[in-house]
Parts: sequence; structure tokens; C-alpha cells
Amino acid sequence: MASFRQILTASEEDLLKIFYAYLAGKSGASGDIKLIAKELKLRAAQLVCALGFNPHINKATELLPAIGYQSLGTLKKDRNTVYINDVYKRVALDNILILYGFVKDYPEILQEIQSMLEQRLAKIEEKIEASVNSIIIDRYKEEMRSIYIDGIADLDFAERRLNQYESGFRALINEVYIIIESRLIPAGDIFFRNSILPEEKRRLVDKGLIPDDLIEARLKDTDISTREKQMLEEHLQQTKHNKN
Repeated sequence: MASFRQILTASEEDLLKIFYAYLAGKSGASGDIKLIAKELKLRAAQLVCALGFNPHINKATELLPAIGYQSLGTLKKDRNTVYINDVYKRVALDNILILYGFVKDYPEILQEIQSMLEQRLAKIEEKIEASVNSIIIDRYKEEMRSIYIDGIADLDFAERRLNQYESGFRALINEVYIIIESRLIPAGDIFFRNSILPEEKRRLVDKGLIPDDLIEARLKDTDISTREKQMLEEHLQQTKHNKN
């Protein structure tokens, strides 16, 4: 038995120890990834991801045939398919959070994840649109928080997310606030963007992240929408009333 974390973080030596029985042909499961995963009390998809993202697997390629793979490239291809397409079904949210918390210290693996990240999020968002499942929404929010706070997201990623107009998903999980928490982009910068919904800006204002002088400066912008203008004016009126 081995956990997702143990396999993901194992050294070359520890990987060979974990899979020794399959390397030595002492198990009837040798060469069958599904049977091996079952013996280890994992799902095959979990095992593929844990091994495929392990930064030491390229030094332990002799174990690949023992688990049913003829090359590292084939394992990584299956790993990518699972990572992009699985929506908390075969690979649990906890596994994904462990993955993000670990790979941030391994630039090569981190870069591989970053290259697939937007494809994965698109699949999750498609699932949410199709099912409106509150459990998936909560998990999606937790994953997005980890993506920013654990440093998986870079500045370019955050900019692309913020530049999406009328982004219901961004508003759904309060992604703007998560970006600010991660310190990738300051609140004042985000507040002046036309791509940010009035509802998103209201949350920033309500949290006290936007001072009144910035709100007044925003109201002078001729490109401001009617909804945003009304929201900001109401806030200033309420602030003035509270002071009196």
C-alpha cells in the first residue's frame, strides 16, 4: 500500500522500493497498471498522475515496463490526459492540492502543469455549466485558490483571467479577491479595469480595499458602465451618510 503523496514525492530509491515486487516479477500484477494500483489501494488514474508528475521518474525508467509502460513519454501522455480531463472523479481534489503544493518547488514539472492548466480549468467549467453541481463548484474554488496561493499561476495567467469580459466563473468564485490575496496584481490596478464586473468591484469596495479617492477617480472615467457608476455612487452616498 502507498499513498498518492508517497508516490508523487518519492526519491528514485524509494520508487524502486515501492515497485520492487513488480520489477522482480514477484507479483501477478506486474505489467498491469490497473492491478498494481488496486494492490496499492489507489485508482489507476491516481497512480498515473503521481508517477507521471514525480520529478525523479526520469531517473527510474527501469520500473516503467513493470507497470505496463514502454516509455516515459507514454506515461506522461496518459498523465496529461488524466490531469486535463478528470473532474474530481478518479483523482480527488486532495490529490490535486497535494500536487500543487509539491511541484511549485520543481520548475520543470511546474512548467508542464502551467502548460495544461487552462485546458483543465476549461473542462471543469464545462462540467459546472452542464450540471450546476455545488460540490464541483466548491472544489473548483478550492483548486483555484491553491493555483494562486501556491504559486502555480503566474502573472500572465492572472492577466488572461482578468481580461475576460463578463466572466461568470471569475465572479462565481471571487477570483479577483484570490488574485489580490496572492499579491500578483494589486486591488487598485484591478479596480480600474473595464473587464471586471460591477459585482466583482462591489466586493472589493465592501471589503475596504478601495479608498474613496480611487472610487471618485473611477467615476470620472467616461468609459464606466451605467451599472458600475450607479453602484459606486450609492457606495459614496452611504459612506457620506455614515460619517454624518
